[in-house]
Amino acid sequence: MLSRELLDFLKNLRENNNKEWFHAQKPVYQSVRREFEAYVGLLIAGIARFDEGVKSLDPKSCMFRINRDIRFSNDKSPYKKNFGAFIAPGGRKGGNAGYYLHIEAGASFAAGGVYMPSSAALKAIRNEIYHHVDEFIEILNEPGFKKHFGELDPIEKLKTAPKGFPKDFEQIDLLNHKHYTASKPLSDELVTSESLTDEILGAFEALYPMNYFLNEAISLSDE
Repeated sequence: MLSRELLDFLKNLRENNNKEWFHAQKPVYQSVRREFEAYVGLLIAGIARFDEGVKSLDPKSCMFRINRDIRFSNDKSPYKKNFGAFIAPGGRKGGNAGYYLHIEAGASFAAGGVYMPSSAALKAIRNEIYHHVDEFIEILNEPGFKKHFGELDPIEKLKTAPKGFPKDFEQIDLLNHKHYTASKPLSDELVTSESLTDEILGAFEALYPMNYFLNEAISLSDE
């Protein structure tokens, strides 16, 4: 579980997203960030029981900075409203499919897969799905995956078949994704309850077969 103090800090940050407030609250921020880091370490240990690719990861290397990059954004708020961590073989920047935890007051979720894959990785994933579509569909239809995630996230999809693939392919919808992710909302009540870890690890274990499939495809993109 995570503390109410952590959620309250993020809620207050959303309402006071400025450097003056943040600097005044820095001791609180440092405390709740240490709490989140410890929790990410707990998740890494739990995930490593079914995905050995993450067992040597350092929690800090999985966590995202709270400072926003505002150079190209109309929103000049200096800080993110959440704590986030991406636990994946090869680390957060390794380009592999993995497990993501997003903690934000009223908008937390657990997710996984691969977001914004490189062009080569995306092509390899689509190619792997095209040649092994029955296997991929079976993964998405597993009871555990259905229970926790339902389906792939329907975000940023092509309107027509991707280049190099036949338009009449029966499962063309599976090839039109630009990201291969799935997500599960987490209520504030769950985030601060003792059942949080079991719920997240149960979801991530159900996600592992999809991540394995995606990472096998991504590994081919390097050849």
